[in-house]
Amino acid sequence: MRAYLILLLTLLSTCVYGNNFPTPASLEPAVRFWTRVYTDVTTHQGYVHDAVDLAVIYETLSLPPHASQAERKRIVDSHKHDVERALASLAAGKRSGLSAVEARVLAAWPKGTSSARLREAAGNVRFQLGQSDRFREGLIRSGQWRPHIRAVLTQHNLPQELEVLPHVESSFNPSAYSKVAAAGMWQFMPATARQYMRVDDILDERMDPYIATEGAARLLKHNYAATGSWPLALTAYNHGASGMQRAVKTLGTRDMGVIVHNYKGPAFGFASRNFYASFLAALHVDRNAAKYFGKVTMASPLDYDIVRAPDYIPVAALAQSSGVSIDELKVYNPALRERVWNGEKYIPRGYTVRIPKSNLRTPLQTIIASLSSDQRFSHQKSDVVHRIARGESLSTIAGRYNTSVATLMALNGLSNANRIRAGQNLRLPGNAQTAALAAAASTRTAAPASRGAAATYVVRSGDSLWIIARKFGVSQQQLLAWNRIGNKNHIRPGQTLKISGAGGNAMAATNRHYVIQPGDSLWSIARRFNLSQQDILAWNNLQKGQVIKPGQTLRLASN
Repeated sequence: MRAYLILLLTLLSTCVYGNNFPTPASLEPAVRFWTRVYTDVTTHQGYVHDAVDLAVIYETLSLPPHASQAERKRIVDSHKHDVERALASLAAGKRSGLSAVEARVLAAWPKGTSSARLREAAGNVRFQLGQSDRFREGLIRSGQWRPHIRAVLTQHNLPQELEVLPHVESSFNPSAYSKVAAAGMWQFMPATARQYMRVDDILDERMDPYIATEGAARLLKHNYAATGSWPLALTAYNHGASGMQRAVKTLGTRDMGVIVHNYKGPAFGFASRNFYASFLAALHVDRNAAKYFGKVTMASPLDYDIVRAPDYIPVAALAQSSGVSIDELKVYNPALRERVWNGEKYIPRGYTVRIPKSNLRTPLQTIIASLSSDQRFSHQKSDVVHRIARGESLSTIAGRYNTSVATLMALNGLSNANRIRAGQNLRLPGNAQTAALAAAASTRTAAPASRGAAATYVVRSGDSLWIIARKFGVSQQQLLAWNRIGNKNHIRPGQTLKISGAGGNAMAATNRHYVIQPGDSLWSIARRFNLSQQDILAWNNLQKGQVIKPGQTLRLASN
């Protein structure tokens, strides 16, 4: 092992990749450490080590393969505690009659290490999980995207060595999520990502390896322009360009080795201090993969058919027309969020749809061009919203619309369920529209059997005229006219509203068409407008049992 480390040290100390990525002598122990993490220990193992001097490794710890995260943490914490107690004893001057743990801990440090240094080390005991199996898997996965990554780096005139950065960030896993909300193969945080791509409730382009690669290239280019060196620019990928500029200004140097060991910025923690060293280790392992892993066959890039959506398209229509299941579409279009997949929103216009050519019988351009007019829209589906009334809580609103507090919080970007206010609009999930109609039906007065009777609705807390209009498929202007209301804001809980003109049914004679909404059925539409299902079938030339779908327009009168 000693001969191996000396050889590796020699290689690393002379290793300069195009003069862009030098290895400062002071970082060589850290690079060796991360090389071992990437090649010697798996995710069922790890090192108990000193967090400052990465040459000091107290123990290689093996973890039960099937243990829960809680059990693994308990084992790690126990071993760290043993090392901390041993360091405390050694710092107090103990040098004879050592326990096995104390002897091992003392041997990890160079001879002559002071008691003061050992006392300091007692507060720096850390565990690093191994990554060798994950790194190898990442090597295989990387083959699918390397040609694209290299092309993008070339386009931006960036060093090709940057292609290995996803090893450090995600092991080339495009579905990776971190506990601090970084996402995708390039692990963008939401705020940073929005400077380079779209991240909202319809699209999260961090999850698309092709789009995110372009964003990463632009960010790295910005970092280099701001810091003037690649060691600083890479560390800025983790710590931010302004943070690295502060480090340079504080210490008066651009030497990455000096900054790593001497900068004490409040957010410059273990991950930031080790980011450049871990990149150098990943670069070394990647370029010498056969040495560490034997023969590795990388995945091949998929040959995609790609088309920019010319209109807003229901994902179900695309799946049906292409013959590709929604589950498959999810795999190849990971930027689309759940609201698109469950039908609440359309695939947005301008989005690049991607399907492997091998999965298609017809070119994608032809498939999308052949979609009928009732499967292509000029506007995105509008949100279903609820205006919060005084005294309402997120819990009561969730119960009303048959959804959960967690769903409402996620959909509205809320971090605290108690921080809502009267008058605030909440987005509702798509299934809430059906629930809203059911809620409306439960508070309506009983509708007379006569086709000539008018339907009514009792205003509930939180209702607005817009919400009520959407519930019944009519316009706000119609509601104002039928109820002789001069100001659309002048409605109150408990007030009874007519939902049709005098003597009419639930749809005014001037509005004889209805656009089907998600969750609608022929039975619910007939009941809502006090019509018979047989009449609706006849007026629309439909057969009994024929499927109706959201976006389709129905006639609600004979002529």
